Amino acid sequence: MPIIVNLDVMMAKRKMSLNELSKKVDLTLSNLSILKTGKAKAIRFTTLEAICNALDCQPGDILEYSDRARKTTNQ
Repeated sequence: MPIIVNLDVMMAKRKMSLNELSKKVDLTLSNLSILKTGKAKAIRFTTLEAICNALDCQPGDILEYSDRARKTTNQ
């Protein structure tokens, strides 16, 4: 998938654990883990807003589009 999730990078920059972020955004650990590993198929804007608020970042800090990733999976 050409969308890369950099949630783990932002969490490391903010020195925040998955447990702590889960509590701050009111999301289960399993759902947050699915998002963090890039296995999620969608994300609600309200969830993205809560994550950005908790990590003090922009959506583009968490989500990235990579044409290279798309080309690699299509080969």
